[in-house]
Amino acid sequence: MVGGMSSRIEVLYRVRSDAKSIASRAKGIAVEQSVEMPVEPIDDPFVLDEILGRVEDIADIGNGLFDVRIGLASITTGFEAGQLLNMIIGNTSMQDDVTLVDASFPEEFVVAFHGPNHGLAGLRARVKASGPLTCSALKPQGSPTAVLAKLAGRIAAGGIDYLKDDHGLADQFYSPFAERVPACADAVAAAAARTGIPTRYLPSLNGNLDSLRKQIALCRFCGLDMVLIAPLIAGLAQFQTLVRENPDIAFMTHPTMSGAARVMPSFLLGKLLRLLGSDATVFANYGGRFGYTPEECRRLAGFALQDWPGVKPCVPVPAGGMLLERIPEMLDFFGKDVMLLIGGSLLSMREQITEETARYVEAARAFRPR
Repeated sequence: MVGGMSSRIEVLYRVRSDAKSIASRAKGIAVEQSVEMPVEPIDDPFVLDEILGRVEDIADIGNGLFDVRIGLASITTGFEAGQLLNMIIGNTSMQDDVTLVDASFPEEFVVAFHGPNHGLAGLRARVKASGPLTCSALKPQGSPTAVLAKLAGRIAAGGIDYLKDDHGLADQFYSPFAERVPACADAVAAAAARTGIPTRYLPSLNGNLDSLRKQIALCRFCGLDMVLIAPLIAGLAQFQTLVRENPDIAFMTHPTMSGAARVMPSFLLGKLLRLLGSDATVFANYGGRFGYTPEECRRLAGFALQDWPGVKPCVPVPAGGMLLERIPEMLDFFGKDVMLLIGGSLLSMREQITEETARYVEAARAFRPR
């Protein structure tokens, strides 16, 4: 509460409507995302004054689209990750004329969620890097542990900074988590000892909260200090819990399922996950297998890196069918504060994968801002 009044999240929605209906539509969103019932029967002054959503602004941006800003009471979120998403988009996500574009959070949210424990500077320090970071992925799904461990060692021998499990690797019988993680960790550590590059291996977490905690304990036992998690699969509340419980562990977040929400990827992956503790956020770069535009990718990276008092910068990780030939273009576009993620095209090099990894790493390290 600020000065006896609840602070408010200012949420920006993009609404498809006609000019005659937009005021009523905006009010409908404000009600739906706050009291979720007709306002007329409500006679509690606290609910009417503090909880009911308020339409702050409506702007016609053309082509039947309007930007609607609505103030929603911070206290309705309980300062819990899942409830936060519920209150800013929950029911409205089922209405196909509305997209959540952005939200401005009062200072209480920084205090409650903290943001990344490590962020851009921390991930650079882990691998003794100063410029763009490099990353790849262990694939394909269905590979046994021995094959993945051998592949991990060969990629790490090329001097890459970070090497993650594919997000589809879980606890399947052909590569159980408890078997795969020590084997890959050992292979990466052996390669790093030879190259002098402290390559980090990121296992993919999965399962319920008990399983996730046990998996992190195993990662720590294996000497690992970073993991991959898909917050929209694991659940935002579980992700928030793990970040709080494991301040020594860095978290890379995977975007799987982000296309199922009526939320702009730039806000969801670049800003909200950063607030909840993502140290590095993977997203579908333009020109790859998915449909993000260059403008949305630039906006996402901007959200991840922009100055935010009390919240460390999160590393943008463009991915999704990236090719080595695009490294100069991507670095010109994103700059040095980025982690490149090249998986499939690197893996296609097969017997030349160590040499190709080294070429990838060298291309990234050779980058000089224009």
